[in-house]
Amino acid sequence: MKLYLIRHGESMGNLQGKIQGAMDFPLSELGTKQVDLISAYCKEMKLDYIYSSDLTRAYDTAKKIGETTKRSVQTWDKIREVYLGPLQGLTRDEIKEKYPITVKKSIITSGIEGTETKEELTERCRLVLQELKQEHMNESVAIVSHGGFISILLMYILVGDKWSDFHRPFVIGNTSVTLLEWPNDADLPYLHYTNRTAHLDSLEAEQHAKKGVL
Repeated sequence: MKLYLIRHGESMGNLQGKIQGAMDFPLSELGTKQVDLISAYCKEMKLDYIYSSDLTRAYDTAKKIGETTKRSVQTWDKIREVYLGPLQGLTRDEIKEKYPITVKKSIITSGIEGTETKEELTERCRLVLQELKQEHMNESVAIVSHGGFISILLMYILVGDKWSDFHRPFVIGNTSVTLLEWPNDADLPYLHYTNRTAHLDSLEAEQHAKKGVL
């Protein structure tokens, strides 16, 4: 199985500097441009299936990819962003002021009451990986999801249930692509690349030009 993990385009929540969690935000103007570029990039992937988080920013990204690759999109609540309860809708500075524990501890694994627990996240990852292996072991699948969940799923795939004991080193940018492959029904995958964003180069050049960068 080839598994492409794709983050959604920039959302209005991203633009406003808010921690979104499972709150629903639409794509920003820049996010819409990013989605056009990632969808064109995906045209050569020869995808068999596309799954998307049911949150708008991810689903609108996935729909555009589906149009380009001529594949339908199935929503899957198991791959939506981490639920962060009382932290959702706040900026990082507001969270640090209100919950000092987050100064030195990841928001996702802080254990703050009302947020999704490490055990719940572990179970979500287990179910996602199990279902993918059962249904798509010899196919190419794209999952359009969120930065937090993608980074956790990667850690779970690499180190298992103890993922939260380790530092998560992954940078997962908007519309970035990460590729894993399980060859010949192998239990463990190869990680081909993470956070690939070359498709955004033309957009970044355009933005620099508008700012008058020489």
